[in-house]
Amino acid sequence: MRTTKSKQRSIRRQLDEKLDLSTPQQDLLEDLASKCTSDPNSDNTFQYAFALSKSRDKSELQYSISMLDSLVKNGYEHQVDCMFGSATAHYLLGEYDDARFLCEAILRTRPENEAAAQLHTASVSAKDDREEKMARDIAIGGTAAVAAVGLALLLGKKR
Repeated sequence: MRTTKSKQRSIRRQLDEKLDLSTPQQDLLEDLASKCTSDPNSDNTFQYAFALSKSRDKSELQYSISMLDSLVKNGYEHQVDCMFGSATAHYLLGEYDDARFLCEAILRTRPENEAAAQLHTASVSAKDDREEKMARDIAIGGTAAVAAVGLALLLGKKR
């Protein structure tokens, strides 16, 4: 099902608001890290990694991805949740293709997963907006360059 750009942007805004409200507090992260250290098991690792997947710190997001991907590779029973956490971290890092790829993998097996569908739509929208902005910036830069050349030619003729 295709959605309009306006609908995609609305879904993205809603998701961004949810993510802003779910940024983990430092004390929670410290408690979960302590649990991982004192009792290293897959469930504790997952809880810590999933909390980190909503951080705003780049290194924490990258660490979250590595832990969640490792859990998937090692056959952890909550694979979809790991993939969703990893997709969220990729999205927050601006790695929209990676987030989209993971959401598509989730949706192939769980098409009813609304959270993955929203994250997928938000990833598509964010990538489209970034590409449109780059195209506008290139066009503006090209226009400025042409104007500068024209001005230089005009000034050159006056001399």
